[in-house]
Amino acid sequence: MIRVVLPAYLRTLTQVDSEVELEVAGQVTQRSVLDALEASHPALLGTVRDQVSKKRRPMVRFFACEEDLSDESPDAPLPDEVATGKEPFLIIGAIAGG
Repeated sequence: MIRVVLPAYLRTLTQVDSEVELEVAGQVTQRSVLDALEASHPALLGTVRDQVSKKRRPMVRFFACEEDLSDESPDAPLPDEVATGKEPFLIIGAIAGG
């Protein structure tokens, strides 16, 4: 099981607690995790990534094992700790201000 932690506004949208557990077939990548997340929670379609291009939304960041993975290839394997469920995959809403 893959553990995904959502920010508060996406937890409200999907009506879930802080963590979502997902079954991901094949290699565990950002793309496969987000595909599984959107399949199990259709309300998230278009919120984390663009529906057409599948690119990450500008104000959304991805973290795992204390590393920012936002600019990594969506097809790069996630760390083993995430793939085994030991560590969560974090989706964070970026904060902007001026």
